[in-house]
Amino acid sequence: MAEVTEKKGVTGAVETEPRAYGTATTGAKSSKCLLVGMILRGLLFALTLTSVILMLTSKQTEYVLSLLTRTREFKAAKYSNSPAFIYFVSALWLVCGYSVASMLNTLVCRKKCASNKFLIQIIILSDVLVFGILASATGTAGGVAYIGLKGNSHIGWFKICNIYDKFCRHIAASLVLSLIALVILVILIVISTLQTRC
Repeated sequence: MAEVTEKKGVTGAVETEPRAYGTATTGAKSSKCLLVGMILRGLLFALTLTSVILMLTSKQTEYVLSLLTRTREFKAAKYSNSPAFIYFVSALWLVCGYSVASMLNTLVCRKKCASNKFLIQIIILSDVLVFGILASATGTAGGVAYIGLKGNSHIGWFKICNIYDKFCRHIAASLVLSLIALVILVILIVISTLQTRC
């Protein structure tokens, strides 16, 4: 009987050691996932905030010859002249606010969020929704910006970037930052999806 008890004790010790090691490894991976997620969400905030500032400061006034009235007059180009740019700025504000809220959420719940599959699914859905809104706004603003850069002779839309160069540079920089923010959102979605294995 004594031998059987010793074997059980040895077997029990062997079985419990890998479990403890596995838990420690999983905890370390989970902490790394949370840290990477926090850094990416902070970067997302910085990118969208910079993009918004570029859009808000893109106003430029130039002395332009009007083809209709044959007179020269001062005309201002600003983001609020285009519904596409207004939508773009609104989407950037939304993503900027969302990145702050998601960072605070990660700080508050920490490992509870990492182990709760339901909360991870909510985060994934939120990230996908925000990605869709920003992608549509970036595409819309990019289409209008391309017309401003190249014009469209078939419809009679003239290019304006040869006149409003500062305005167009601000919009181009804002669109580039928005595209980088979209890549970060994709990475966040992938990390959140894989977080159940971390």
